[in-house]
Amino acid sequence: MTTVSNRSFAQIRQALLDREEVALIDVREEGPFAESHPLFAANIPLSKLELEVYSRIPRRDTQVTVYDNGEGLAKRAAERLVALGYTQVSLLDGGLRGWHQAGGELFIDVNVPSKAFGELVESERHTPSLAAEDVQALLDNQADVVVLDARRFDEYQTMSIPTSISVPGAELVLRARELAPDPATRIIVNCAGRTRSIIGTQSLINAGVANPVAALRNGTIGWTLAGQTLAHSQARRFAPTPEEHRQVAAEAARRVADTARVGRATLSDLHRWQQAPTRTTYLFDVRTPEEFEAGHLPGARSTPGGQLVQETDHVASVRGARLVLADDDGVRANMSASWLAQLGWEVHVLDDLQPAHFSERGAWVAPAPAPPQAELISPHTLAQWLDHGDTVVLDFTASANYVKRHIPGAWWALRAQLPQALAKVPNAQRYVLTCGSSQLARLAVAEVEALTGKQVFLLQDGTASWINAQLPLQAGETHLASPRIDRYRRPYEGTDNPREAMQAYLDWEFGLVEQLARDGTHGFYVI
Repeated sequence: MTTVSNRSFAQIRQALLDREEVALIDVREEGPFAESHPLFAANIPLSKLELEVYSRIPRRDTQVTVYDNGEGLAKRAAERLVALGYTQVSLLDGGLRGWHQAGGELFIDVNVPSKAFGELVESERHTPSLAAEDVQALLDNQADVVVLDARRFDEYQTMSIPTSISVPGAELVLRARELAPDPATRIIVNCAGRTRSIIGTQSLINAGVANPVAALRNGTIGWTLAGQTLAHSQARRFAPTPEEHRQVAAEAARRVADTARVGRATLSDLHRWQQAPTRTTYLFDVRTPEEFEAGHLPGARSTPGGQLVQETDHVASVRGARLVLADDDGVRANMSASWLAQLGWEVHVLDDLQPAHFSERGAWVAPAPAPPQAELISPHTLAQWLDHGDTVVLDFTASANYVKRHIPGAWWALRAQLPQALAKVPNAQRYVLTCGSSQLARLAVAEVEALTGKQVFLLQDGTASWINAQLPLQAGETHLASPRIDRYRRPYEGTDNPREAMQAYLDWEFGLVEQLARDGTHGFYVI
């Protein structure tokens, strides 16, 4: 029987300083996590633990320490982790409050290590940037300038700088020479806030691109605060790169990676590491999702390089683990690895890959425990039951998805707060559970049965099947049984954020370098 011990702030801090593997897991929802957490805490909400933990903490004997802020979630999470086969599970002494009382620094927002590192890069390298007004003037005067948006394509489509082209971060060094073949053309790199434009700009400078390069200072936030107009639904994307540009970019990326002390690895090294019982090894494919689906290494996870650098904690949730990166061009893996090495990771690039090695096809599928049994019903059966009025539908999808569209009358609930949620829901003869696919809802069936004593069914293939059956839908916050804390509303997302929130976000980012120094555990360096 695995016992759950306690681990102190001092023990975790020392493990971080010693570069040991540390999985410090905040099991609250993303909203409260973003309000306050340690620098290297990773957020895996109790609601979704079974669906995420095997990929994010792949080795079952990793030292895993869980915490909450007194909500009682951590103890439940520890028990669930033990049931899932984890053998070194502990609770953080005193939870979040205990961390702070022991002298631990607390950070707000999400993906903080990457954002703080971006500020450190700018402060040490004096990464050039231009104010929104200056970039607007260049565009108005039809200057020889190209604006490259370093975010994910879906973010770019939501809002973007007029005329800009979508070139997600890891693609910049590979694609820039094709998009700005004249060395006199000025390249502006933007994101929504600061981090990805700083890292993207510095990537092009580090790789020796001949063009003058600058970040759009403060990204689309800065653009909005300057009173300038953003474009929407733009669809300009980078074009294929000719071989001569790829070769130049590959040599440059290799030089940058070597400077950052990136390791070199072969497939046999990877296989040996994957068998090692005492060390965690992650395998990430940093190309585009489309390239990944067309063919990838067995066991690789699709993590486009720019997002991997931005959101490392979302996928590599064991600080101190080994990261192995793969691509098929010698550019994206080396550039991504150069940043991860500076972020304090042991990172290696696979150097001996051949086309035949990319033998698996399709999207990445997260490893998960065997799904529990549940009695399935069809959308048409559910529609008949709802007509009779003796059935309540509980929807466990992301709250944003629920608000966008849901089964009429369905109640939105957080799985980790089921007793509180059910207290708000009317009693029914039976309950039907759903989410987008039914995967998360299936995990809640037994608990709803235990709490209600009634029959509980699972909607086959989730709300997607209801939509495919062209049955009626409802939108809005019609029946919220839980607070909408499952996702932190990022001040740089979307187009309707208050100006005060945008400015406060920028002010917070400017203060991150000082906060890193106070924390003292980061291990970052800048080449």
